[in-house]
Amino acid sequence: MKNYKLNFLLIICLLTAIMACQKLIPKAPANNEILDGPVEGLTNEERIKFLEGDKAFNGDIFTAQTGLGPYFVASSCGGCHAGDGKGHPFTTLTRFGQADSSGNLYLNMGGPQLQNRAIPGYTPEIIPSGAPSSKFTPPANSGLGFLEALTDAQILSNADPNDADGDGISGVPNYIVPPSYFQPQLHHLPLNGKYIGRFGKKAGAIDLIQQTANAYVQDMGITSEYNPNEPAINGIQGNSGDPVPDPEIPLNKLLNVVFYLRTLKAPEPRNTGSSDHQLGKKIFSQIGCEKCHKENWTSSFSTINAISNKAFSPYTDLLLHDMGSGLDDGYTEGKAKTSEWKTPALWGLGLSKKSQGGQYYLLHDGRAKSIEEAIDLHGGEGQKSRSQFIALNEQDKKALLKFLEDL
Repeated sequence: MKNYKLNFLLIICLLTAIMACQKLIPKAPANNEILDGPVEGLTNEERIKFLEGDKAFNGDIFTAQTGLGPYFVASSCGGCHAGDGKGHPFTTLTRFGQADSSGNLYLNMGGPQLQNRAIPGYTPEIIPSGAPSSKFTPPANSGLGFLEALTDAQILSNADPNDADGDGISGVPNYIVPPSYFQPQLHHLPLNGKYIGRFGKKAGAIDLIQQTANAYVQDMGITSEYNPNEPAINGIQGNSGDPVPDPEIPLNKLLNVVFYLRTLKAPEPRNTGSSDHQLGKKIFSQIGCEKCHKENWTSSFSTINAISNKAFSPYTDLLLHDMGSGLDDGYTEGKAKTSEWKTPALWGLGLSKKSQGGQYYLLHDGRAKSIEEAIDLHGGEGQKSRSQFIALNEQDKKALLKFLEDL
């Protein structure tokens, strides 16, 4: 009887302790309060592949002994994309070079990306004398698979290179010379051997394979079957100082990361039923923001059923727009002018601060410290909407900013 009572008391104490601990454990954040996580509808096999990609993206931290460098910017993918969100000044990249009809003139001198760090015994790269450069804040990763699943025809349907409708907005695609490993899909529409880019600040990457392979070799000095050679550094080709034979990452691991990026869920808006949100959304359209930041799209066929033929709202047209002299850094990629930038997707905008240390760093280089400042720096094709935003009364301006914070 004594043992029975003792066991009973122990069980009561254990249950009490468990309940107390549960009260101390914070609740999981709502799905619309985070950027990472898989898209709904993946098969069990796809979820396993997603987790493998997640592990490689966020868990692999490279060292010289595992292939890092010898020249690099970061030692992991997740180091530049905390929580799959935007980067901050400490992870900002520097791109340099100048494109002409022959392409970037500084590729043999280390371009297009500056590797500002090096493993022991090596000197970090410097920007060649006279080379124009630009700072690029790492973008958020969420929803990229939906953007990749759009057809070129869908993107071209919003292009207006000659401003035929006279609204002052003339979005154009950026045509990119494909890498040797690029495999065109049915939805690609080439022009003179080039393909429409849709990823990166200047839309310099055609698909997520190119974007990912370039990030491995340019950001971390990690070679792959797609980019088997270390980039030229400080004008010296073929630098290699780590003990790992090239390629340094297995192709299946790189493709798992690509799958992870393709199947990250799209950001979900918040407070959509509030009066400020509804008013702000209406004003967003009225002052012309939606002409470039296109809300509604439907993906085309994808081999991943969860992102195939799905409606989504990224608030981008994936086209280049001339943003005026104030945002002209003198650097370009593909056929883009130095003052042209791809319309950034606005979904997830209000969550950016969580990955940026509690402070906004917006526009291509993070110079804007608030949404309002980012709008105020719009020039060129964005000038008209900027002027209309400035002219809004305080109530309407507050509602518009609230709407953008909710995305």
